[in-house]
Amino acid sequence: MKMEQQRGLLLSFVGVQLLLMGAFHQSHHLRDLTSFLRLLIQDRSEVSPPGTSQQDVYSNLSQIHPVDVSEDDLPNCPIISPYVNGPLKVMFPENLTMEKAVEKNPLVRLGGQYKPPDCWTWHHTAVVVPYYGQAQHLQQLLFHLHPFLQRQQLHYAIYVVNQVNNTAFNRGKLRNVGFREAMQEENWDCVFFHDVNLLPEDDRNIYTCDIFPAHVSVAINKFNYKLPYQGYLGGVFALRPIHYLRINGFSNVYWNWDDEDDNIATRVKLSGMLLSRPHLLFGRYHMLEEGQDHSQKQSVWRFGLRAWIHQRWRHDGINSLGYRLLSKERHPLYTNLTVDINFQNPEAPVPNRGIWRLRESF
Repeated sequence: MKMEQQRGLLLSFVGVQLLLMGAFHQSHHLRDLTSFLRLLIQDRSEVSPPGTSQQDVYSNLSQIHPVDVSEDDLPNCPIISPYVNGPLKVMFPENLTMEKAVEKNPLVRLGGQYKPPDCWTWHHTAVVVPYYGQAQHLQQLLFHLHPFLQRQQLHYAIYVVNQVNNTAFNRGKLRNVGFREAMQEENWDCVFFHDVNLLPEDDRNIYTCDIFPAHVSVAINKFNYKLPYQGYLGGVFALRPIHYLRINGFSNVYWNWDDEDDNIATRVKLSGMLLSRPHLLFGRYHMLEEGQDHSQKQSVWRFGLRAWIHQRWRHDGINSLGYRLLSKERHPLYTNLTVDINFQNPEAPVPNRGIWRLRESF
């Protein structure tokens, strides 16, 4: 009887694989199947309770060393990184400086870019961080996020989009700038939009993209590790470039508001895509400061607001973006993009051809 049950489970698993391979037959979708299999292999019944068996985010990273072979001859990285372990300690080193963070991350290249030195990875992720003068938060984020991503054996780079010449913060527009500038540098297959004051607490929260856009920061300590309300999409949001173009990026019109995240949720729905979220025990984050309290916020899906977004979303986004790039500086742990987003340009800057090829595939 036990043998028959095992055979039935195996046949079911093979059937799921065949269905997935049929659905994702194009070559660039094979990474989606790989990510799905990785989630199947991770046994969630073995998830450690929060607060137990936490380890230093830098533990085991000293085992990573360059190998004496060319990049073309590197073996493939394993589906599940051997350095991923689970719950992580969120530490606040005394007198932390950017120099100390650099010393802790010797394999990170200029501009905040990293590739596994001992294996070849399928996953290429750009992390875009909107920034408005939170220097201590940026140091803490870079100190924590670099080893977190290295544990996952990703090729990644961190782009900090620094807003100047404005008194009001426009996070959505900075995200659009970060996407455009990052895609002009590399053919990233995944973009994470990351608030500067959020530190991930579990390295099983893999920073790769699958077949749907994803709201990643689903359990923040500020909100008792649960969503403050059902439509909340703040904090960390991830999607493929083709998905980003399909929703026309973020709105450019929200100044000192937090409704741009609700705007994105509506755009995802209007574009016909679903939204994914990680397991609550994986998508845990520590907030570095007292952020705006969303716990009492009511749903913003009022008819009038949704109708307004429906009328504007195809014309307000990456296709209407105007800005001036004042400087691009490659620091040891990040690429700093200093921009004037108050620049009104009737014709948005033309992205590289790779972006337009994505647009044509809709």
